[in-house]
Amino acid sequence: MGAKAEIGWTTTGEDGVKRHVYAQRVGKDWRFFERSRRRGKDIEWDALEHPPLQDWLELLESIQRRAGRDLNPPEAVINVKRLIRDRFPEHTFAD
Repeated sequence: MGAKAEIGWTTTGEDGVKRHVYAQRVGKDWRFFERSRRRGKDIEWDALEHPPLQDWLELLESIQRRAGRDLNPPEAVINVKRLIRDRFPEHTFAD
């Protein structure tokens, strides 16, 4: 996870098990990956084909924080919100 276009976090999955997630920007889209343990032999990142809304919101929050510190352009926040609206039309934003 060294590239500038990667953002990672730790969360609890639906089954209650802690998992590590990272999102990688590829062009204008994002790819999500997860694994259950942080270290160890043969621990590989699994691609998430359809990341849940909670992962998208975590990514958005991270990008908003980074944009506030001039690490991401403000357009990045707009683009991720658009992607969330496209994938989860039932979700509404507070702004």
